[in-house]
Amino acid sequence: MKKNLLIVAALGGMFWSASEANAQETITGVVVEETPVLVQDVECKDIYTPGSWKDNWFIQLGAGIRSPFVENVRSDGKSDDRHITAIYNLGVGRWISPYLGFRFSAYYGSMHWNKGVTASARVANLNVDFMWDMFNSIGGYRPKRVFSIVPYIGLGGSYVYHFHPVVGNIQDRKGNGIKSNQWLLPVSAGLQLRFRLSEYVDFFAEGRAMFYGDNFNNEAYGRPIDIDLSAVGGFTFHLTGSKFKRYNPCDYVDYINNANAQINDLRGALATTSAALAAAQAQLPCPDVTVVEPAPAVTLLPTVRFKINSAYVSSEEMVNVYNVAEYLKANPNTSIVVRGYADEDTGTSEYNMKLSERRAQAVADILVGDYGIDSSRLVLEAAGSNTQVYDTNDWNRIVIFAVPE
Repeated sequence: MKKNLLIVAALGGMFWSASEANAQETITGVVVEETPVLVQDVECKDIYTPGSWKDNWFIQLGAGIRSPFVENVRSDGKSDDRHITAIYNLGVGRWISPYLGFRFSAYYGSMHWNKGVTASARVANLNVDFMWDMFNSIGGYRPKRVFSIVPYIGLGGSYVYHFHPVVGNIQDRKGNGIKSNQWLLPVSAGLQLRFRLSEYVDFFAEGRAMFYGDNFNNEAYGRPIDIDLSAVGGFTFHLTGSKFKRYNPCDYVDYINNANAQINDLRGALATTSAALAAAQAQLPCPDVTVVEPAPAVTLLPTVRFKINSAYVSSEEMVNVYNVAEYLKANPNTSIVVRGYADEDTGTSEYNMKLSERRAQAVADILVGDYGIDSSRLVLEAAGSNTQVYDTNDWNRIVIFAVPE
């Protein structure tokens, strides 16, 4: 968002300067004040935003152990050891930023506890977990970070059934005896340790505590809260890898300064034209017809920048295409040259010529398809990498607009 505001500010300066110059015209000349668009108080900090909604989804598969902390006093008054059983885990989720994510995590397995004899039941559980990447939040986002700690909290639903033997003291609603199954709504909290194996695969180990009312094992007495503890390990598969868009406002300071220089060049050209018009008006009426040679092609702002080896117009650059479309709508008798370039450090001259042609065509397609500009008003040119507009090479991955000669 900051980058877009900076570029819009630069473009706004161009159109403001033109209107300001017209307001200061006189019969004898024109006064043009050069007031550059200044970039001040820019915080040089990397900012990451989510890409498409299709990015950063993951699937996790795991298995582990559980142990319920419930009433387990035997008939002789002694407490037996805790019983540990297997548990299986399947999860699907998405990181909506490098710091926050969510997942749907399902668990299934048996639980055992003692009541004179070993009592058991089966438990199926589904949670919605809200996850926080502590290391990215505190230490800054690094896509290749090997180890992270991820605390999470969750809300869920559990179905407990197949009690064996039929134990407990909770009656069903119809008064037909002890409940044989029940639905419960636990809250949970846990901690995940995540180890990066590759861009697409992590190993994880996590512990979770689920908190129930005093009826998890179909018995209600003693402690008011039953707890189900579990420990699970497994693998997380990132379907698209980690994709977050990075931008830093300071990356565009030089670009804005270059835009300022071009704005001032346009102001100078406007001053020269206005002075010539004022001089011609001062000589009226004039019987002699003076043939005025057409002015050379004038480069227009803004330009459209591209990533390396790409002809895709990003959302950040769409504001520049929009301003050119508005210029053409305001000047219906004007045609423009859409000239594509490529940087000379990558690709052959032949390949770069085709790449610059694709870039010019991509911009022209947007002007025609999205903004209704007649294609006959657009002159497409491909300059390839034989001509480099800027000394900084990677600035030459651009499309430039010009008035045809």
